[in-house]
Amino acid sequence: MSATEAIDLDFEKGNFHYDTEYDFDAGTGLSEATIDYISGVKGEESWVRDFRMKALQTFLDKPMPLHWATRDLSNIHFDKIRYYLSKGQTPSRNWDEVPDDVKQTFERLGIPEQERKFLAGVEAQFDSEAAYSRMKDDLSKEGVIFVGSTEGLREHPEIFRKWFGKVIPTADNKFSALNSAVFSGGSFIYVPPGVKVKQPLQAYFRINAENFGQFERTLIIADEGAEVTYMEGCTAPKFETSTLHSAVVELVALRGAKIQYITVQNWSNNVFNLVTKRARAEEEAEVKWIDCNIGSRLTMKYPGVILKGRKARGEVLSIALAGDGQHQDTGAKMIHAADETTSNIIAKSISVGTGRSSYRGIVNVPRNLKGCKNNTECDALLINTNSRTDTYPAITVRGDGNSVQHEASVSKVSAEQIFYMRQRGLSEAQAMSLSVNGFVNDLVRQFPMEYSVELKRLIEMEMEDSVG
Repeated sequence: MSATEAIDLDFEKGNFHYDTEYDFDAGTGLSEATIDYISGVKGEESWVRDFRMKALQTFLDKPMPLHWATRDLSNIHFDKIRYYLSKGQTPSRNWDEVPDDVKQTFERLGIPEQERKFLAGVEAQFDSEAAYSRMKDDLSKEGVIFVGSTEGLREHPEIFRKWFGKVIPTADNKFSALNSAVFSGGSFIYVPPGVKVKQPLQAYFRINAENFGQFERTLIIADEGAEVTYMEGCTAPKFETSTLHSAVVELVALRGAKIQYITVQNWSNNVFNLVTKRARAEEEAEVKWIDCNIGSRLTMKYPGVILKGRKARGEVLSIALAGDGQHQDTGAKMIHAADETTSNIIAKSISVGTGRSSYRGIVNVPRNLKGCKNNTECDALLINTNSRTDTYPAITVRGDGNSVQHEASVSKVSAEQIFYMRQRGLSEAQAMSLSVNGFVNDLVRQFPMEYSVELKRLIEMEMEDSVG
């Protein structure tokens, strides 16, 4: 694929809104009646409703984590949020059958074009439910399952239920409990033993409504020796009121399996993005998170891997860009639970204007293990004098025969460097963009071609807005 064919991830591309009439609306506020409505609309079995009710109580019992990343969480008003909005319960397999207003939204975002060019399957979620879901026929013949979580729970309970809520327990944190109570949408993927999905599968999550909360639940299982790459994109229009996005993503890589999970979020700056993502890697399995966080008012996201089997490997590559009034609190968690496991964390952050970026990471190697290795690199770039960056690494390594290395740096864009480039005909914004792209270039090169060029374009646009 050439650079000109890359996905268009323009900051303003997602900033539009269509007036939509919904067939199903749970109203505002969170109560047992809300759970009953969601569960009833979906026609769920009694155990799912009970799971939701217990999660609701857990959510209510847990205090808000105001001391964690920022006191900005006090601006989330749970009684004003709409927890379920949908135009229908069954996603279309044929693009022509998608409702017109939803179709216009995703056509404007380029989803059908992406599917034709390089994807093995795509799912497009509009507010609470998937509006379109389709996978190539040859993958279906190999036994690959790629459907929404609602379908997965209903049509494949023998696979879904075994791992549902096992990697991320309901009580893991307040927002995982909230998701467990009101989850809707998201992806369910199962790749049978030995099957290698050569082209990526992609989901696109679109928030269209104001005062809305999106709570997708994604579960991906790669059976022994299987391989899959999954990409997700996210946008929402700009509203004056706050929007909440609180997803839960569970990955299971069985023996010798490989999962690569790529996220490019481009939320508008009224979105609270509070997400829990975690993987379980069995013997000789590999899980790689590639995470790009641009946009949102506040992001709290720390993809993790539990290295459960011998010689399992986990990796997180993260880029976070915080603009004016934004806080990107991102990082990674690596839990070593078997001998000869390896983890790698590379995080780069850019703070622009009054933006704040934070790296928050956990690496744990208990004393009974041997031959474990971890590498952590955290680099931050400050663009302006009012920019802020913080680093909170928690690395615990016990026992003999294990090794860990950690390095961190904080730097500022050099005035001399900018002056030098301006003397050679570049504008201030172009010079700033060149400096920032040079800072993240070694990491961006590891992103798929479909995204790497557009990530650089996003950075260029952010730099244009930061000067003048």
